[in-house]
This record gives sequence, C-alpha cells and structure tokens, in this order.
Amino acid sequence: MVAIGRWVLHEACRQARVWQQDPNLRPIRIAVNSSTAELRDREFIVAVRDALTASGLAPRYLELELTESFLMQDSRFTAAQLQALRRVGVQLALDDFGTGYASLTCLKRFPIGRLKIDQSFVRDVAHDVSLVRAMIGMGNSLGMRVVAEGIETRQQREFLQQEGCVEGQGYYFGRPLPAEEFSPLLGCHALRPPSPRRSSQHASPPRREHLHGNGSSRLRKQSGGKLTAPD
Repeated sequence: MVAIGRWVLHEACRQARVWQQDPNLRPIRIAVNSSTAELRDREFIVAVRDALTASGLAPRYLELELTESFLMQDSRFTAAQLQALRRVGVQLALDDFGTGYASLTCLKRFPIGRLKIDQSFVRDVAHDVSLVRAMIGMGNSLGMRVVAEGIETRQQREFLQQEGCVEGQGYYFGRPLPAEEFSPLLGCHALRPPSPRRSSQHASPPRREHLHGNGSSRLRKQSGGKLTAPD
C-alpha cells in the first residue's frame, strides 16, 4: 500500500507540473488520497518533499486527502504529522466526511482546510437534508471550504449551491479520463455542465462555483488525482 501510494504521489505531482508548464492552461491544484498507512509512516513527510522536488511542483498546488479514521488514532502523532505537512506548504482535506467518528474538537484542532461530504449523503440528499445542511454549515463556520462528493444530478447540484456549498465533484461534471484526454478540458473549461434553461420565476442570482473533476480528473492507472483551480 505504501509503495503504491508513493508512486501515485510522484505521478500526480509530475502530471500537475506538466499541465502547469502549458502556457494555455491556468495553474491547478491536484488532490491525492493518502491512506492511513502512508500517513502513519514516519518517512511520509520526506516522501512528500521528494515528490515535490522531483516534479518541481510548488507545495501549495498539492492537496492531500485524509480520512476520519486517521484523525481518531494517536492524536499527538496525528497533530504533529499534519502540522509538519502544513509547514511543507501542502493543503489538507478531510475526505468522506460523515462516515467516521471525527468530533468537532478534531476538526477545530487539526489544520484542515477542506471538508468533503461523503457521496452517500449527497446521493440521498432528499432524505438527509438536515444532515447535509448541518455539515455545510459546520464546515463554513469553521472557515473550511466545503466540497460535495458524488454529484450526479442537476437537482443535487442546485440544492447544494442554495445551501452554501459551492464546490463539488461527481459524474454530473465528467467521467474518468486518461491525463492526455483530460488536458484539453483544462483549456476550454469543458468540465462545466451546460446551464439548464430556467423560467423567470425560477431564476436565481449567479453563484461562484468550483468544479472538481471526480472520475474525469483521475490520472492513468487510477492514480486517484483530483483537480481544482487554486484559490
């Protein structure tokens, strides 16, 4: 697991840097899922630095996604590891939020900048309105960027926007593609889904929207990379 994770990290950083060197593309941040085994490895910080150095990617363009289970184990080591990663300059996101047991204390204590609501809540948003609304409100109140995972319909997208979640990923925006096929989309903003036609009584003010490639931004060999435009 750790060896595969190292390869993914290096490949994701390399590909992100390749895209950045194209003058026709705007800089993007690439997100990589990090397993608990990797994060518990005392050489992980060195591995992250090596991947950044080898690729030439600036640390602020790398985001590491971690799970609630990692936050709940050995809080002293966890805090030290996450603080060390922030000193390197990378961004941190909490993936699949709502499926574990992370407490408000954990969210407040650790340097996490992005909260990703698990797709199971988004899929059943019609039945989990109160939960999703609470997650969005909690993330926003803690100063985190909130991302909804697994968006597949226009109705889900519009509900989330109305509740203050302006970042999302899912098949509604795109399907998995190899890096070379995804590159043209970065230049033409083709990840944006077509705007639905609305009658005047349903018109709403424009909202700032950030689209995360879900499957569409994955690198070849299922590297798990996800892309976002930098803040």
